[in-house]
Amino acid sequence: MGDTGFLHLVPILRIEQPDDEARLRDWQHVHNVIVPPAAMSLDDVRERVRRNHLEVAYLGDVLVGCTTVRPPTNETATATVIARVLAEHRGQGFGEELYARGLEQARELGAEVIETVVLAANEDGLRFAQKRGFVEIERYVLPGETAEWIDLRLA
Repeated sequence: MGDTGFLHLVPILRIEQPDDEARLRDWQHVHNVIVPPAAMSLDDVRERVRRNHLEVAYLGDVLVGCTTVRPPTNETATATVIARVLAEHRGQGFGEELYARGLEQARELGAEVIETVVLAANEDGLRFAQKRGFVEIERYVLPGETAEWIDLRLA
């Protein structure tokens, strides 16, 4: 039962900023599939890309996921890192790669505290965050909505 000499390699993702309409639509698609209560229009995505760092991930030409890094504000050194992977691509290490990139970007932007937010119904996302050391700090429902959200902070 020794080492076979083979390594289990995670396929290499191609990660890009959504700087054209096709990538903006891809980012929008992943976001809206994973968090339907917060579905965004393309105009919403165009506005978001101006204030946050967004990326889209592909395996070859296949859309796999996206990320959002909300940079720290002047008032706090807290950044929000969100990694989203489409259900059919989970469990292959892609979320870990996207999360690690987002974490690195947040720290490069001066973040001292890292948070994330997960739709409470997204059990995979909640488990993913908790396995990486995030702890729940708040549950809430936005005014006029019914979906429950969970804010978590990296311990």
